Amino acid sequence: QLQLVESGGGLVQPGGSLRLSCAASGSSIDYYGIGWFRQAPGKEREGVSCISNRGGFTNYADSVKGRFTISRDSAKNVVYLQMNSLKPEDKAVYYCAADRRVTPSLAIEEYDYWGQGTQVTVSS
Repeated sequence: QLQLVESGGGLVQPGGSLRLSCAASGSSIDYYGIGWFRQAPGKEREGVSCISNRGGFTNYADSVKGRFTISRDSAKNVVYLQMNSLKPEDKAVYYCAADRRVTPSLAIEEYDYWGQGTQVTVSS
């Protein structure tokens, strides 16, 4: 059974950066597409970015294009989300998820395994 654990969240000032990590255990991430999602208070969970099982395909929500970068390290079994130029509206709990379809989308319903989330707060 694949298990996912997010880390790297925290408090950062507007314009700052954070790198989130999604560490997988129980199986290799090479068998899965991986997505990052976020949920702000009072809002629905939304897709942020996703990456195919070999990293050849990535996709981003319009709200984060040019600021966030997704990547994966198969040797470490980890997927990263580098977040730059953070804005207050990026504040949310960030989740990673795995899709057994190796080329994923940002559709929440396609994902099979979820982590518990990590809080990101952007505030001065």
